[in-house]
Amino acid sequence: MGLSPESKAAQHFRRGLRDAGYFDGRNVVIEWRYAKGDYEKVQAFVEEFVRTKVNVMVMDSTVGTEVAKRATSTIPIVMALVLDPVGSGLIESLAKPGANITGLSMMSNVDLNSKRLQLLKEVIPKLTRAAVIWNPYHPLHAKQVQDLKERASTLAIELSFVVVRAPEQFGSAFSDFTKANAQALYVIEDPLFFANRQTILSLASDNQLPTLHDLRRFPEEGALMSYGPDLYDLFRRAAIYVDRILKGAEPAGLPVEQPTRFELVINLKTAKALGLDIPATLLALADDVIE
Repeated sequence: MGLSPESKAAQHFRRGLRDAGYFDGRNVVIEWRYAKGDYEKVQAFVEEFVRTKVNVMVMDSTVGTEVAKRATSTIPIVMALVLDPVGSGLIESLAKPGANITGLSMMSNVDLNSKRLQLLKEVIPKLTRAAVIWNPYHPLHAKQVQDLKERASTLAIELSFVVVRAPEQFGSAFSDFTKANAQALYVIEDPLFFANRQTILSLASDNQLPTLHDLRRFPEEGALMSYGPDLYDLFRRAAIYVDRILKGAEPAGLPVEQPTRFELVINLKTAKALGLDIPATLLALADDVIE
């Protein structure tokens, strides 16, 4: 697993296994590994799993799944949080993934960009300038950047794109946001950004910059809001794939499923600190309002 065993996502994965009749340490052993956004560590962890011949690898990122695919064609790989597995070449199709990979697709973020930008516009009606941080090391971010440019133009939002490849670059990135007079920050999903979310949120707070994210963990920890698939549900469902494989199913014969639950999470406390008045209509639509 590419997770911290103490994380909420890990707890939901364990719950899924328990529901299937497995108990960690008794009839199944989970080897947890957490790369904290360091792509080089992902390579080392996957090599370790291949060397020790684990029964199944569960990957929680597009990058991790790509590394695992290159490392083995025999050990089953279950995707938990993977963006556009077809478009990235990880699988042949959702219905027939082929080879040794199956699991869940988060959908391509390009499918959700319009919705997220519209949400920002609802919260900040006078929004005309926003910043975006992205990581060129991620295989899908370049496509995401191009799509955001096209979507933003239809909403009369000017975007400034800032590259962040390493944790030490966040400080200079926020300086660039200030120079660009950004009124909000759009954070493209990436393991590096997730692992360093406290740094991002602290800098955003210092700069009075509202932030929008994919995953609910960000607003839970102080971001303004998030909109995206319910990742905890995806991890519970990933456990079902593990169960099927351990009982003899071949990954190639298990269709890849898409998210069935999407959630809008708003941190009202953060909104008030930023002086933002969240429309009542938007609060009514939110799946979770943090006060």
